[in-house]
Amino acid sequence: MRILHVIASPRGSESHSLRVSESFLKGVREQSGDVTVDVVDLYRQDLPAMAGDTIEAKYALMVGRPIDRDHAESWRQVESLIEHFVSADAYLITAPMWNFGVPYALKYYIDCIVQPGYLFRYDETGQVVPMVNGKRMVCVTSRGADYSAGTHLHPYDFQEPYLRTVFGFVGITDVRFIHAQPMDITPHQREAALTGAVAQARDLGRGFLAPAVGAPA
Repeated sequence: MRILHVIASPRGSESHSLRVSESFLKGVREQSGDVTVDVVDLYRQDLPAMAGDTIEAKYALMVGRPIDRDHAESWRQVESLIEHFVSADAYLITAPMWNFGVPYALKYYIDCIVQPGYLFRYDETGQVVPMVNGKRMVCVTSRGADYSAGTHLHPYDFQEPYLRTVFGFVGITDVRFIHAQPMDITPHQREAALTGAVAQARDLGRGFLAPAVGAPA
């Protein structure tokens, strides 16, 4: 199994969310040594610019025109990123909550890879046909406060709904979330939240190799 680990935290070894993700991966490896983790660190990788030649190439494809030679190289960079994403068997996203949503680097990455004709398509009636099916995803987040269901801040959580929506749109419907929260209230609450999230991640990792929801029998 190849897990693509998309890191959207700029804090490196100081990242709370990354600490939780490492616990998840440790749990996975306890179940099987036949696991490869491919890392995409969004703050240490240059992503193709979704502007200029790249946008021109995208809209040429969308209306059925071939990409001309002047735009081919810029679009090839996008295709390479998409191919790398699609080739994975499962996904792990590490992303702190920023301003109720995802860090800009993760939004940028999603805007690069979620392209018509690659991760989804439209049929002749205009219905969306997902093209990334039968795969699983785990999203690890850290939040300054508690955005759990039933709290007064829950309506401000646009992070989990967005990630569920955009990846569900392309066919990844088996998405599990581990939230380390609250992280910024008191040191005691932070440590308790981290301890709980790390344990939850380890347990989830230990069972992660079970068949995915919607996977072929």
